Amino acid sequence: MNITINGKKVSCQPGELLLDIAERNSINIPRLCHHDAFPGKGCCRVCITEVKEGDKSKMVTACIYPVDKECEVFTDNEKVTKEREMILSFLKKLAPESPEIKGLCKYYKVDDSYDLPVEADEGRCIICGLCVDACNALGTGAISTVMRGTEKKISTPYDDASKDCIGCGSCVNVCPTGAIEMDDDTADKKRSIWKREFELQYCTGCGALMGTREAVDYAAKKAGVKTPEFCEECRQKQLNSVLAETFGW
Repeated sequence: MNITINGKKVSCQPGELLLDIAERNSINIPRLCHHDAFPGKGCCRVCITEVKEGDKSKMVTACIYPVDKECEVFTDNEKVTKEREMILSFLKKLAPESPEIKGLCKYYKVDDSYDLPVEADEGRCIICGLCVDACNALGTGAISTVMRGTEKKISTPYDDASKDCIGCGSCVNVCPTGAIEMDDDTADKKRSIWKREFELQYCTGCGALMGTREAVDYAAKKAGVKTPEFCEECRQKQLNSVLAETFGW
């Protein structure tokens, strides 16, 4: 099946997501809440695009829109740009300190002329939930979405230090706006995140950071092995050395 994106004819499979089709063909569609490991969020709406099927036109969220028939797609025409500007203006008020949102607002020349029903907030979080998904996928469940309405936020239970957090930093790695603070003090070998402090564990062989002691212990327990003292690279070198000595390689 063929569709047209910004005048370029591309092929795709029925049911394939529009964002994936565009990405495969080097057509950029901005996004924030989309992550390959946790697809289907569609909450930030920054990836909004226009789809025309015959005489009908509609605005869709590219990261969750399955293409099931031939159509014409516009990712950056005047109509789309106007909608995206309004969305970014909303996100700018929601998370004014996010450098990622500031960058998109600068690129799309977003001003403060939109009269939006939201008061200016502080911080960087857009409450996309990617961090919660990552924590749940890991099996720890240390953070969640709490409160409702304008008070809604991502936090630990009762805003206290969570006993379930292992300081792995998975939530930080998937956050699209840099909202989660994590500080590694290499001098004291400590990591601070979610109101807790963790001891960092380094490889006995090369000194590379392996993670927090709790995270390394957790991964080892999940794998059913003894907590390692060496990183993967050093373990592979040790194995190669034993094989070379044994078989004369």
